[in-house]
Parts: sequence; C-alpha cells; structure tokens
Amino acid sequence: MNIWMFDFSWVWLVLPPILYCLYKCKAVVTPRTFPHLNFFGHVGKWRNGEWLLKVLAILLIVGALATPVIVDYSDPRNRNGIDIVLSIDGSGSMNASGFDSENERLSRFEIVQKIASDFMMKRMEDNVGVVLFGDFAFIASPVTYEKEIIAEMIGYLSHGMAGQNTAIGEGIAMSVRALRESRAKNKVIVLLTDGEHNSGVISPKEAVKMVQHNNIKLYTIGIGKKGEFDNALLSQLARDGGGKFFTASNNKELQEVYDEIDTMERSSIKSEKHTFKEHYFPWLLSAALGTLFILAWRRKRANV
Repeated sequence: MNIWMFDFSWVWLVLPPILYCLYKCKAVVTPRTFPHLNFFGHVGKWRNGEWLLKVLAILLIVGALATPVIVDYSDPRNRNGIDIVLSIDGSGSMNASGFDSENERLSRFEIVQKIASDFMMKRMEDNVGVVLFGDFAFIASPVTYEKEIIAEMIGYLSHGMAGQNTAIGEGIAMSVRALRESRAKNKVIVLLTDGEHNSGVISPKEAVKMVQHNNIKLYTIGIGKKGEFDNALLSQLARDGGGKFFTASNNKELQEVYDEIDTMERSSIKSEKHTFKEHYFPWLLSAALGTLFILAWRRKRANV
C-alpha cells in the first residue's frame, strides 16, 4: 500500500502571504504611456500570463520545499510493526442472530468476520494471523503481511468448522503457536468468544502460562448478553496476559472495542528513522526551474 504525503507540510503555510504580496505588487504597478504600443504586441495578455507563471513557479518551489514523498508499506523494510493473531470463536453459539439491530438476520460470526477484517486492513504496518477454535483450534491463516489474502480467508470461515463447543485454552495455545516464528518486538493475541470454556485438552490456565512465557500480550473480548460468556475467566486471562478485557452486547460496541485495541496497540514504524521513502521534490524543483527559465526568456524577448 502506497501512502502519499509531505515530510514538511507546514511549509505550505508560507504560500498565502507570498501569493498575497505577489498580487499586491501586480496591483500597484505604475502605469506608463507609450505612443507606439504596436512595438510591444499584446502586452496585457503577456502580463497576465507572466503573473500566472510566477504563481506556478512559487507553487512548485513551495511544494519542493515541503518535500513530497511516497511511503510503500508493502516494502519489507517498512514492515517493522506488531504481529497480531485474531483468535475467533467458531462454536455453534456463534450462529445466533440479533447481534446487530439494523440487520438481525446476520449471525454473530458473520458480524465478527466483517469487523475483524476491517480491523486487520487498518493495520498497515503489522503482520496478522487468524486462529479459529471450537472443540479444537486450528490456524486459519499464518501470520503474514498479505492482508487481502487473510481477508479472503476469513470470508471462507464459518461457525462449526472446528466443532460446536468452546475450547478457549486451545484457542490461546494455537495462537501462541502461530506466533512461534515471530521476530516482532511486540506480539498480541486478541481472543473473542461468546461462551464458556468447555472443551479441549489444554486449560485456559495452562494456555495463559504459554502467553507469559513467550512475552505475548493477550486481549479478551466477550460478546453477547450478560451471563452467556465467562466474565470472570476472560477478565483473569487478560489480566494475567498483560492485556485488557472487553465486553460487547451488540455490533456497535464490538466495533468500538476493536477501535480501542487499534488505538492502544500502535506500531513504532511511524518513527521517521524506520521508514523508507521515495522522494519526489527533484521533479517539482526541475519544473520550477523550467518555469523560471520561460519567464526569463519571455522577458528577454520583450526587451529586444
């Protein structure tokens, strides 16, 4: 993904006063009378054209000083962010509808698919993976930068693919395994469920120890009505995992939860020293010099 920006955007603040001074200078030109105007051709048209060329030259010079750049976040050198695994509950209860009041036909799982995909696509600098858990857990998508592929993969998932029960311990443990090869400084698991732990061979207590041992931060999200998910367990897991526990009873609240996590977990890639850019100021500077050359050439011709 390419992002176009200016390194020194504040330079544009000097443009209005410069243009104002240029306009005032044009307005106060002392009128002179010449008996033979035919020697000068269409003076009025040239003066208007000259003023426009001056404005163009100033715009190009200020634009060059502002230093336009393009940052290519698909460049491996610019991928120095966070590695995140979205661990999603795919049990039978996720087929329940009514989570979104505006579209009651959508199941909880379908809503989570959309919100999780949107969250993932906003993480430009990060690598993201997906784990689905039910009776057991599996890595639906390994940790990668290819967001479009992951978004497509999430769309292929459905509730019940991993069984009808809820193995929270398995979901956490498999997420840790997905991050096993990660070299990122910051690693995060975001676990979402609408039920209670009732399956799997790995307990949540054992799984959170794996999180701690691998220096991973764990966020937990319980969705649905009060009492449908294990509030105490999810809260304890997030506390032991160094993260935070969230609840969401509807679509809007769930979106707000992911937005808050997105704000809390920002990458250090935005640091100037870590970002590789392609600079375009030489093009603007060359165009400005070309414009000034045309101005000088026209004036020389007018004075001949």
